[in-house]
Amino acid sequence: MDGFLAALAELLPFIAIGFAAQLVDGALGMAFGVITNTLLVGVVEMPPALASQRVHAVECFTTAASGISHLVHGNIDRSLFARLLIPGVIGGVAGAYLLSSIDAGAAKPFVLGYLALIGGVSAGARAIVSAKDQGRAPCCPAWSGGRFS
Repeated sequence: MDGFLAALAELLPFIAIGFAAQLVDGALGMAFGVITNTLLVGVVEMPPALASQRVHAVECFTTAASGISHLVHGNIDRSLFARLLIPGVIGGVAGAYLLSSIDAGAAKPFVLGYLALIGGVSAGARAIVSAKDQGRAPCCPAWSGGRFS
């Protein structure tokens, strides 16, 4: 019983991170990888390459389910998919190679900064588009009349 409780105590931070990331992803429809990577590297102090590998392993299954759903319902722009396929694969392989070939301590501040920037930009853009679609001004003082001033 003690071994089970010890294993559960080790697993709980990962469950909490996954829950928080999925909560945001379910509400916004994006940012699971950004939030999970940021929390794994920043809170659990996992090396960036290992965090990226684990998040991508999880995303393989969730993205496959989502992709199959979109394919079944005809929600795929096939020409856009074809144009993005090769550059996306090249970027993914290059990023994985880069993260695995540099020191984790040196990469950690850059990865955290990049993930925070991408998460902030993604959430901010989503909030602006969502507010505009609902016909109200977003919570941004620079916004006026459908454009930034």
